[in-house]
Order: sequence, then structure tokens, then C-alpha cells
Amino acid sequence: MSLLEGKEIRKIFQTGTVKNEVLKGIDFQINQGEFIVVLGQSGSGKTTLLNIIGGMSPPSSGELYYQGQPLHQASEAELTLYRRKEIGFIFQHYNLMPNLTAYENVKLAAEIAAHPLALEEVLRDVGLEDLADHFPSQLSGGQQQRVAIARAIVKKPALLLCDEPTGALDIQTGIQVLKTLAKLNQDLHMTIVIITHNAKISKMANRIFYLKDGFLDHIKVNEYPLSPEELTW
Repeated sequence: MSLLEGKEIRKIFQTGTVKNEVLKGIDFQINQGEFIVVLGQSGSGKTTLLNIIGGMSPPSSGELYYQGQPLHQASEAELTLYRRKEIGFIFQHYNLMPNLTAYENVKLAAEIAAHPLALEEVLRDVGLEDLADHFPSQLSGGQQQRVAIARAIVKKPALLLCDEPTGALDIQTGIQVLKTLAKLNQDLHMTIVIITHNAKISKMANRIFYLKDGFLDHIKVNEYPLSPEELTW
């Protein structure tokens, strides 16, 4: 069943008289429960596409539908509700609250969710059970990223959007995080979209979207997705 559909999605950024068309008419469909990886070089439009899907940035033109509802016509209040209820974000930059502990950062997200996951279980899944009382300044970059991941998934979102979720992690921790994402996808049928430069992660995906110069160059169907443990780094 289609969860998200984009038709002729374009995004133009303008500075003065200079226009930069980052997305150049993209058509795509993401189905409920899919694991999607979006690959492309820097400047290909990956992050812009993720921001549009997540309701953080409107397309300049085109149509975007979530469960048949037209997001391209939604008000800012409606988009805020969409982000709060339906979307989990894992940002490349952690965006943690510096005056809150790891546990409190995750709890803050759980408090606005209708059916959150158990905080202690989520922290354990990302390997932070022993660091729950630490503030972001007391954590390494990789540990902060794991807090950001826990904060995103504790909401139990229908759609989880990930911007380089393993970029700052060592191999062992990266595989642990990918195992958590795979478990959410398989057990809760959570739809997951990851943008990354790491082509090896795409071997986990049901489908891979290849972006090139603002175009959706092609889509590859992965008939036999690998488990995180089977990935070679």
C-alpha cells in the first residue's frame, strides 16, 4: 500500500537573481513498511528530498501525498501536526537539548507521542543504558548520534527519516544501530528512508533510489536484502 507519493517534485533555492534548482521533477512512491535507501553524491538533492518528505520544506512545485492527503497544499499548522504524529527524524547533526540528559532528551520526544516505545528498551537497543544520565557535552559524537536515534524511534513513527545515521559511528556501533532500524522495520512495519553516501548500507534495502544532479536517475529493487550482520564495511 502506498504511504507516500511524489509527482514532479521540484525545489528551487533563490538568492537574489540567482536560482539553483536542486530537485528537477522527481516522481517516486514509497510503500508502507518499505526500507528505502537513497544514494547520491553531495549536491545530488538527497537532503532536500528528505526535508520535503518530512514536511520541513515545501516543494517549489509538484504534488506530494501522504496516505492520499495532499501535503503540498497543507498549512504550516497541518505540517507541524504531520511531523509530530507521523515522522521520526534522525539528523546528521544531532540537535540535542544541551541542558537535558540523554534520558531526558529521549523522554521529551516520548511525551508528545501517542504510543511511544519503552524508554529503557530504546536506550538499551542503541547501547546507551549506562549513559542515560549523561549530558550531551559529556558524550562523544557517536554517543550523541545514538541519543538522536533513540529520540527519533521512541515516538514509534510511521515514517522514519534518517540522514547519514551511521556517519559518526564505529563499525560495531553502526551495525548495532542498523540492527535496531531493521528490527523496527520488521517487527513494527515502520517505513524507513535512509540517505547515505555508504553504498554498503543499500544492501539492506528493499529498494534503492539513485539521485544524480537533482534527478531520480534510477531505482533498483533488491530481491534479497541482507541483514546488518551480513554487511561488509
